[in-house]
Amino acid sequence: MAAIQNLSSSPLSSSSSDFFSRFNFNVKNPTVSLPRTSAGVCKCVATSQDSKTDYKTAVSRNANMAKLQAGYLFPEIARRRNAHLLKYPDAKVISLGIGDTTEPIPEVITSAMAKRSHALSTLEGYNGYGAEQGEKPVRALISKTFYSDLGIGEEDIFVSDGAKCDITRLQLVFGSNVSMAVQDPSYPAYVDSSVILGQTGLYQKDVEKYGNIEYIRCTPENGFFPDLSKVSRTDIIFFCSPNNPTGSSATREQLTQLVEFAKMNGSIIVYDSAYAMYISDDNPKSIFEIPGAKEVAIETSSFSKYAGFTGVRLGWTVVPKELLFSDGFPVAKDFNRIVSTCFNGASNIAQAGGLACLSPEGLEAMRGVIGFYKENTSIIMDTFKSLGYNVYGGKNAPYVWVSFPGRSSWDVFAEMLEKTHVVTTPGSGFGPGGEGFIRVSAFGHRENVLEACRRFKQLYK
Repeated sequence: MAAIQNLSSSPLSSSSSDFFSRFNFNVKNPTVSLPRTSAGVCKCVATSQDSKTDYKTAVSRNANMAKLQAGYLFPEIARRRNAHLLKYPDAKVISLGIGDTTEPIPEVITSAMAKRSHALSTLEGYNGYGAEQGEKPVRALISKTFYSDLGIGEEDIFVSDGAKCDITRLQLVFGSNVSMAVQDPSYPAYVDSSVILGQTGLYQKDVEKYGNIEYIRCTPENGFFPDLSKVSRTDIIFFCSPNNPTGSSATREQLTQLVEFAKMNGSIIVYDSAYAMYISDDNPKSIFEIPGAKEVAIETSSFSKYAGFTGVRLGWTVVPKELLFSDGFPVAKDFNRIVSTCFNGASNIAQAGGLACLSPEGLEAMRGVIGFYKENTSIIMDTFKSLGYNVYGGKNAPYVWVSFPGRSSWDVFAEMLEKTHVVTTPGSGFGPGGEGFIRVSAFGHRENVLEACRRFKQLYK
């Protein structure tokens, strides 16, 4: 840091009126004449490093934040991608890593949002704050579209700015004095939010796990569904189907086992169904298709991967009225209090888009977008199968889970990035059960997916 010393001896007056009186302002002739002063000499003087002291408050850092390991997975991938671009500025880097949609939102949906946006510029169409729980027509249409005949009413549905945001709001409901279980591997937000809320112990580097979390190992050997008789009882069970990152979807029999396990142990399932519309077989699209699930489960979902709403932000969470805490108090009432305290409701423009998504034309358009990504998935799966790799997922999800036995997943990630300029996601970023795997996302323009697969073939032939 440098201090500037002015060796001129003409100080400015501390009076603003005196200061401005030294200049000649003419309103009719807008010219400004400045008083002539002798040129001063500026001298830069380095400030001693010894004299620099960082100010610190008296506030202690949240100890739970200090437990977190490095950065959140996807910003870390983005950081490495950016570093690669600095090293190879002319490379055409293809991203099949972060699960971000790439294809345009269908016009039937964007036109509805544009209409709602324009209406806000009129007296008749303007509205400010809406209901924190979401607009009534949106809640009703979500209920009708996804939960018809499942006993889920619009009053059970909370519209939000996305499933990821609702996961943390649910954690606020549960608090710090609960135990939790998570599929291993799984979406990192479940574990990280548990750490931040103080539900976990310290990170144990030797096993790459946090204390006080039950990691439910899901592998090709067990069909990505655990033997629940060997799983310890916890208060909360996070379960995602179709699963991110493995792409596997649970069968009706498996989910029945899960619901019975939760009921036997008095646990609550947080069921993430953000990829349910990708399911093309008879596997359940909602946990509430399973008898008794309304007494033990919450479901969270999103328009992000159906309509390309990763930037628009719109999702929902179902908290059935039948779900009760141990003292008989409804979980939905506490979630409603958290939502009302922490959230002012989803954007009215986004909710207009949600209504359009659930129209007959919107549903058809979303299925078209999903079909496009599933074609990408088939291309990626066929590529790695032709190279002799064991490949999982893909059928009911936009993710391909590729096995690289005996290798570090971060090393494989680095190898692919360095030699093919393709970004993927290292499996270990989803938990210790992901070591030795790479997740390849099907979210990409067709020409990029084809080019990435050509490069993979060239590298691993």
